Amino acid sequence: MASSYSDLGLELMVTGENAGTWGDKTNQNLNLIQQSVAGFEQVTLSSGGTLTLAMTDETLSNARNMVIKFATATIAASTICTIPDGIEKFYIFDCTGLTNPANLTIKTASGTGFTLNAAKIFAAYSDGTNLNEISLDTLGGSIAAADITGTISTAQIADNAITTVKVSDNQITTAKISDNQILTAKISDNQITSSKVSDLQITTAKLANDSVTPDKLSNTAVTAGAYTTANITVDAQGRLTAASSGAGGDGAYVMHKAEIGPNSGNITANPAANNFYAYLSGAAGGAGGFSTQNPGRDGGAGGSGGLGFFSGPTSGGATISYSLGGGGNKGSPSTGGSAGNAGGASTVGNFTANGGSGGVAGGPAFQPNRANQGAAGTAPGGILLPEGTMFAGAAGLGPGVNFSGANNGGPTTTPSDVGGAGGIYYFDDGNA
Repeated sequence: MASSYSDLGLELMVTGENAGTWGDKTNQNLNLIQQSVAGFEQVTLSSGGTLTLAMTDETLSNARNMVIKFATATIAASTICTIPDGIEKFYIFDCTGLTNPANLTIKTASGTGFTLNAAKIFAAYSDGTNLNEISLDTLGGSIAAADITGTISTAQIADNAITTVKVSDNQITTAKISDNQILTAKISDNQITSSKVSDLQITTAKLANDSVTPDKLSNTAVTAGAYTTANITVDAQGRLTAASSGAGGDGAYVMHKAEIGPNSGNITANPAANNFYAYLSGAAGGAGGFSTQNPGRDGGAGGSGGLGFFSGPTSGGATISYSLGGGGNKGSPSTGGSAGNAGGASTVGNFTANGGSGGVAGGPAFQPNRANQGAAGTAPGGILLPEGTMFAGAAGLGPGVNFSGANNGGPTTTPSDVGGAGGIYYFDDGNA
């Protein structure tokens, strides 16, 4: 009777058969069993093709090996690896060298199998019809901590495998967080409370410009209100820490008189006034008369009235007198012309702004230039201000050109001009 073969290709000898070779065949069977129990084979996949693993009777074959390792390869298209039908066997498939492993399916020749979900090691068993995957993630259950010896490396943990429920409360310590790893997007709105900010940790550099508004500043002892004449205390931060009515500051000066003369009268100080300021101008002199001789000469302009700034004490309700001078009369035209008259002085209290002198007469003989202007007035006891400011008298606007040499000279009928009158601007510190 002839030998038969198991599904692993082992020769099953009958009694009396294979005399003289029985030992050789037994050794061959043992080798086949060794291959099935602990055998290793590396095979190469062709992307888009089918790799058929074979098992031949009495012969060492790739499908009989316990461990099948796929050589490094990129699986760009759907690829199949098959094992023979009719085998009841356990397999380990090493797929760690594959790129795009989801394109590979491992199955029996006629039955079903499984498609890879990662480049990792898979376990499976064939029941003779189909190839069934055994999950190595949990080995069909859970792995207790006591059953783990050694180290689980980063490579053994799948991406996105550690979920929130796998992390116990209070288990992420400071040492486990790398520098600069807590991003703004990971902090919920309104989550940084006062208790989480250490004392003295908000520095100037952390404050945006104009971000500290008045309502964020603590109140000082200063009572809100308007202070005029006051005693003021300022701290090193520029804040007013004290303010009270007193003599510490000057009150605002208010104008109570603005007038152009000629005129005189009295000014009554505000009841709260202590001091006064005054801008006072004397009157301008009259222009000199022009010469009627042909050719003649223009008379000179009258001098500007003196313009001064004066200050002095006063008291509430007191009166101070003032007088504003009139402009000097113009000179008369004649063969030689006559000089203009001086402008009148202006006064306020004990202060005086003198008028300007009259313009020089034209003279009996023609000269290419006009006669000299009269001298400007002075302001003794005050600050003398420049001509041409504030008042007509001070500016000498009254005097004018008195002669025009039309047609190579000759008198005109343009009269000489009268000087401008004096004026006053008066202020005191009564604030009303």
